[in-house]
Amino acid sequence: MSEKVAIFAGGCFWCTEPVFTQLIGVKSVASGYIGGHTLNPTYKEICNGDTGHAEGIKITFDDEKISFEELLEIFFLAHDPTTPNRQGNDIGTQYRSAVFCQDEEQREITKTVIARVDAEHLWPRPIVTQINGAETFYPAEDYHQYYFAKNPNQPYCLAVAAPKVAKIRAKYAEKIKPA
Repeated sequence: MSEKVAIFAGGCFWCTEPVFTQLIGVKSVASGYIGGHTLNPTYKEICNGDTGHAEGIKITFDDEKISFEELLEIFFLAHDPTTPNRQGNDIGTQYRSAVFCQDEEQREITKTVIARVDAEHLWPRPIVTQINGAETFYPAEDYHQYYFAKNPNQPYCLAVAAPKVAKIRAKYAEKIKPA
């Protein structure tokens, strides 16, 4: 096994985390904060939008079972990467679309996947996802971890997260962990 890390920001982590936890080869997904200037930020602080952090997820994966490129393809399908600082009704820099590349290989793969997704017109507008280097990832408070799994009937989860999970299950059925 070759364990790797991918860090994505694509709006509310309650919605991005369950998309990736269901995938074969994904060992863990942590919700947290990345890309800002405040040390050890809290949810309350980042909600104000003045810490510079985005809500993100840190994915630990076995790249012999799922590649970084496949994770990126799923990331770009699971959220709208064409809206700066916004995902649906969530507005602010904390909801920006970003990839925090762990090395130069991830940076090059990210550029290639963005160019391909743009060329395929998966979205009606160009991708505005930021491509960043590795930065400190601060895990979110415990109640945010695996929030969707613990609160599947919460209205926000039903309205926003569940459709994203279902979309990925339908398109990538062969990549979904057995129940």
